[in-house]
Amino acid sequence: MGRPGGGRVNCVAPTYVNTLMSNVTAKEPEYFDPWMEATPMRRMAEPEEIGSVILFLASDASSAMTGAVVMADCGYTVW
Repeated sequence: MGRPGGGRVNCVAPTYVNTLMSNVTAKEPEYFDPWMEATPMRRMAEPEEIGSVILFLASDASSAMTGAVVMADCGYTVW
């Protein structure tokens, strides 16, 4: 557990996530194909993958972290 009076603020910066909403974009190759080419893993994230990052940040396993931005973007920001 955190120390008394010590708050933690972290965030997740996800890539496109494979949902019904993002699948609309996936059906438009003029938008989707260039994005996939610019993403090293060549795929969207699954909701469970983003959820596991959030679970980590909410757990005691990340108790020493604050002010962090966790990139869960299939490598998009690597370039």
